[in-house]
Amino acid sequence: MTKWDDTLSMLKDLTDAKGIPGNEREPRDVMKKYITPYADEVYTDNLGSLIAKKVGEENGPKIMVAGHLDEVGFMVTRIDDHGFIYFQTVGGWWNQVMLAQRVTIMTRKGELTGVIGSKPPHILSAEQRKKPVEIKDMFIDIGAASREEAKEFGVTPGDAIVPYFEFTQMPNEKMLLAKAWDNRIGCAIAIEVLRRLKTENHPNIVYGVGTSQEEVGTRGAKTSTNAINPDIGFAVDVGIAGDTPGVSDKEAASNMGEGPQIILYDASLVSHKGLRDYVVDTAEENDIPYQYDVLAGGATDGGSIHLTAEGVPALAITIATRYIHTHAAMLHRDDFEHAVELLVHVIKGLDSDKVKEITFS
Repeated sequence: MTKWDDTLSMLKDLTDAKGIPGNEREPRDVMKKYITPYADEVYTDNLGSLIAKKVGEENGPKIMVAGHLDEVGFMVTRIDDHGFIYFQTVGGWWNQVMLAQRVTIMTRKGELTGVIGSKPPHILSAEQRKKPVEIKDMFIDIGAASREEAKEFGVTPGDAIVPYFEFTQMPNEKMLLAKAWDNRIGCAIAIEVLRRLKTENHPNIVYGVGTSQEEVGTRGAKTSTNAINPDIGFAVDVGIAGDTPGVSDKEAASNMGEGPQIILYDASLVSHKGLRDYVVDTAEENDIPYQYDVLAGGATDGGSIHLTAEGVPALAITIATRYIHTHAAMLHRDDFEHAVELLVHVIKGLDSDKVKEITFS
């Protein structure tokens, strides 16, 4: 096992932090702790997005690098007479990955452990057992005997419910397993880009951003981009890894460890051709591996970034990740490192002339 280092500590702290859409305080505080030493100014917009500003050239173009703080989770909606908790999904979930999974309920009195349950299969009909349990038929068990006891424990409708998982470095130490890679890896990329630019000259102003509420409609990207009014925008997020059994190249073409994904098209953004070409050229000039992919069934913060004011040239750069929107996802550390390296080289070349050339290409 490789020696533990500062980067792994940062990745663990970011993914351990609990923050569903609308309740991002914990990951925001972690990101603020790590990015502040490399920024000239750090502030928060009114929807909870974190914005860290680093000035290279005072009058240079504004470059936005945005990951999102929130993770998919749940919210308490009601407590029944027997103390079982019913919930609303917050962000996209597939019912087959939910049952028997441990969760943390964030109450005003502190954190509670629960487990997602349903009617046991032993008492279902043969026909019912053939069908996945619907989310509306699931509940969370916290070991309470009644509604009153659950309330004594501190549970209140509206409380955030977060998947529980411990950050794990796999036997191949570059494989990292954790909850909330979607999208604390994007936040980590923004932090690391500012860190590597700390002692570098760059002809622009760089904004490392942790947006709020991406999983429910890229909402924080709208407010933070309005606050910044950038000239160029990058959404850094997770993408689909296609290197698991049963997945064809037609369905997902990328492999873990083979470089960041340049997203040609997603459900909210047609990548800006001039910016995409510049990023690809930069990768090839610096021997940085990369992969192309599309996310036809998903959106990124790039969708909101590029529609700000008169329009912002934008591109999504993602990390191939297995098992997203579950309790435990896996990615490859080399892809993180190469994404950071690529963005640093890209940013160092984005002076006013290059931005103008890109914008109107």
